[in-house]
Amino acid sequence: SFSGFGADASGCAPAILPVSGAGTGTRTLGRVCACVQVDKQHQSKDSVYFRDGLRRIDFILSYVEDKDGERKEERRKIYEANLKNVGLQLELEDKSESEDGKTYFLKIHTPWDVLATYADVLKIKVPFKVNDVPDNHEAPASWLFTPLRLPDHVMHPEPDYFTSPFDKSKTDFFLIDDKETFFPPSTRNRIVYYILSRCTYNKDDKLNKDKRGIKRLLNNGTYTSAFPLHDCRYWTRSRDSSCESERYSLYRYWARFLRFYKEQPLNLIRRYYGEKIGIYFAWLGFYTEMLFYAAVVGLACFIYGAATKEICDENIGGNIVMCPLCDKKCGYWKLNSTCNSTWQSHLFDNTATVFFAIFMGIWVTLFLEFWKRRQARLEYEWDLVDFEEEQQRLQLRPEYETKCTSKRLNRVTQEMEPYLPVTSKLARSCLSGATVLFWVSIKSLLIAYRLAVFAALASFMKDSPTNKLEVVGSLITPQLATSVTASCINFIIIMILNFLYERVAIWITDMEIPKTHVEYENKLTVKMFLFQFVNYYSSCFYVAFFKGKFVGYPGKYAYMFNEWSGLRNEECDPGGCLIELTTQLVIVMAGKQVWGNIQEALVPWLQNWWKSRSARSHPESLYSRWEQDYDLQNFSQFGLFYEHLPLLLIQFGFITLFVASFPLAPLLALMNNILEVRVDAWKLTTQFRRPVAAKAHSIGAWDEILNMIAIFSVVTNAFIVAFTSDMIPRLVYLYAYHPGTELTMKGYINNSLSIFNISEIPFKNSPDPSENPPWFSSSVTTCRYRDYRYPPGHEHEYSHTMQFWHILAAKMAFIIIMEHVVFVVKFFVAWIIPDVPSDVKARVKRERYLIQEYLHNYEVEKLKLQLSQSGDQCICPEIASTVKHEVLSECLT
Repeated sequence: SFSGFGADASGCAPAILPVSGAGTGTRTLGRVCACVQVDKQHQSKDSVYFRDGLRRIDFILSYVEDKDGERKEERRKIYEANLKNVGLQLELEDKSESEDGKTYFLKIHTPWDVLATYADVLKIKVPFKVNDVPDNHEAPASWLFTPLRLPDHVMHPEPDYFTSPFDKSKTDFFLIDDKETFFPPSTRNRIVYYILSRCTYNKDDKLNKDKRGIKRLLNNGTYTSAFPLHDCRYWTRSRDSSCESERYSLYRYWARFLRFYKEQPLNLIRRYYGEKIGIYFAWLGFYTEMLFYAAVVGLACFIYGAATKEICDENIGGNIVMCPLCDKKCGYWKLNSTCNSTWQSHLFDNTATVFFAIFMGIWVTLFLEFWKRRQARLEYEWDLVDFEEEQQRLQLRPEYETKCTSKRLNRVTQEMEPYLPVTSKLARSCLSGATVLFWVSIKSLLIAYRLAVFAALASFMKDSPTNKLEVVGSLITPQLATSVTASCINFIIIMILNFLYERVAIWITDMEIPKTHVEYENKLTVKMFLFQFVNYYSSCFYVAFFKGKFVGYPGKYAYMFNEWSGLRNEECDPGGCLIELTTQLVIVMAGKQVWGNIQEALVPWLQNWWKSRSARSHPESLYSRWEQDYDLQNFSQFGLFYEHLPLLLIQFGFITLFVASFPLAPLLALMNNILEVRVDAWKLTTQFRRPVAAKAHSIGAWDEILNMIAIFSVVTNAFIVAFTSDMIPRLVYLYAYHPGTELTMKGYINNSLSIFNISEIPFKNSPDPSENPPWFSSSVTTCRYRDYRYPPGHEHEYSHTMQFWHILAAKMAFIIIMEHVVFVVKFFVAWIIPDVPSDVKARVKRERYLIQEYLHNYEVEKLKLQLSQSGDQCICPEIASTVKHEVLSECLT
């Protein structure tokens, strides 16, 4: 035997077989404990097998010797001995064989008996019969999509089987042709990681129970990395014919940008990376497909806005003097200066906006309902129908087991298990909630910044060099400067807070000590969502629903805290708040997408290039498969968080919550996602180590978050159309306040502006004389402002007019009507579209029926065989009579 399944401390294994490995080197024959040195000049190390060329490498652990080497060496010795006791086989690559001369690589192989044992424990589904149900799922006019198809061997890398949870005592029930290849590599590395995460590294199991799992060994530096191997180099097939070379197939057909128009090989992705990553790419691909329809409609609405350009009469605007927009540093100005911003605002603020807002409310419902159907089909095809994460719920986290010293009886398993006392759980939850509120409140300080910087910029603009430029000086106003700088600084703050929020969320979740992996992920998801929701959307909500709504009027302006604070509430830009909201969305959305692609693709590539710069000069035969993967980036356990959050929070939220202000958002999202799919695929296939396979039947807690955003988006878009755009005031004027008998918008501008007596403006609000334009003189006695108030001299001077209350009533009526219409349509669509396709239901029932039938026949045949071998004697008369009854029934049949 191989001395306890492994190599000795020097990294040499006793050889018992004539072995040729992956290259041409020879080995010592016979049962000897000789130290075999690998000839690096002749034997290729670009292999996924042990030195014997027979046992496949399922996992790699690496470590280096340092100043704390004795303690770490003791931990490794105990840990590896415990791994051997479990049944894993180990083989060590000495540091002299590594490229840097410092790193040891421990290769792990899982024999069949261990695989079978843990496949039974984890209830992994395996095939027992070829699927005989015809697949009639064929899209209409499918021939049109032929150019988008991939070869069948890529789309369906293995036949379709009926599957059942593995049972070690019934191995002959399943379709096992070759035990070495029966479990795919993704399943093998999942089983190994399950063992590694629960194996202890202390001598006495009753003491120091926190000394358990590969995560702690990685954190304390005992090992430097732990990862499963890629099966080959991504740009070429493996030289070993027994190796699948699935990584090469993924790169060739999926991870190249020139394949952007092709479908994704989801079955191959699932087979190589596991169901969790497969379901993410399935969701991303489906989301991108659905964005196409929203992008087309949004583009049509934008074209409509551009084609119906409003006429800005220079003569009318040139005669209207507007009141200052800020204290002291803002002078009087004429309305015709807003013609350009008014035209820009009309591109997005027109009658098509209402239609598009309603359309997106229905679109998001269709997206979610059709995704449920797509997800149900994937659950069946990927053997996740009965998964429901029950096994994960029953599997305690190793961290929970080590940190909880109290025990109680589990009512489900009827076994004693650790638990967290209620008092401790309550204290941790309170501390967690207080921390969340504190970090969420930090973002609100940006509003105070906006008000303070407005006054500072207004003062700065007075002596700014740009003021002397004939063209630029007239365009760079305090309002524009504040809007642009606030949007850019807001984006920078978002990036900084993202970095902090991520670590705070993980720290808080770890502090709560969740019981299971599912509970941990759900808690972390909720915290990350809450943090990012406030981080990305607080400024947009401020601009959409608060800015310019509570400013007061000349002579009685409203202030943020009080009049002495000097922080006067912001007014909207001359073109309205909608164009500023659009600017905010474009800067944050586009900036994050550009930054995200740089961060996701360019940074890992540069890091990998630098790490492997010396190894690239050596022949392939000397650059081992484990060293190649060691030089790649580590795929952390939160990898999918980095992918889901930008899409769900930034993109999906922006194209649903604020889409009424920017109809081109779905088009930008579509173009980004086409690139995103291939960037993620390229990055995962070429720049990262192979992640440990994990099961998931859905995108988890994100499903509920998507539904919540979908419902909330109806409300936000209704309020944007009602309160942020000028749609409702225009309609009220057109149908109730227009002059004459014909419907016309003539006179609307004059009607929407109120009059104020300049002499009544307090000194603290009056502009400095140097701030007034040359055309301003004492002959100008009144100024105009955006509001509906009675003019000076009226008995209700400066009070709201009846038209103001009519418009407010119309806005509230519009919100109620729009919400009810969209919600009725949404719920009707959700009710009429079944979550599970009918053919999938039939196939699920067929599979369950066959499992029962085959298991019953299997047991009967097994008992018949036992009876025939033992003669007429039977230990259990009841079973014997049952079998005789079955035999009699078969004879009668």
